[in-house]
Amino acid sequence: MNVSSESFPHAPKGWSTQDAEAVASSDGITMTDDHWRLVGALQEYYKKVDHPKLREVKDALDEKFHSQGGLKYLHQIIPSGPVAEGCKLAGLDIPPGAIDKSFGSVA
Repeated sequence: MNVSSESFPHAPKGWSTQDAEAVASSDGITMTDDHWRLVGALQEYYKKVDHPKLREVKDALDEKFHSQGGLKYLHQIIPSGPVAEGCKLAGLDIPPGAIDKSFGSVA
């Protein structure tokens, strides 16, 4: 996947692929095509919905990545939580409930 900020038309204002790379690097993640697809999917979903709810975000990601195994697959490529970490990578607000302070990211 050729990645540039123009590849993400639904990105929040001021976000760049370099921002995502910096977050990934600091969190020990090597960005792959599927990580970028997750970023794009989250940005697109957030553009459509006024107040994203955790359950709805998880359902949307499960459907988007269904052919690879859905959320189970996403937890394999982002063990700290595909919603919480994905939102960080995508420059989006993490939905309430995605982080359990006693355990870290859970969603």
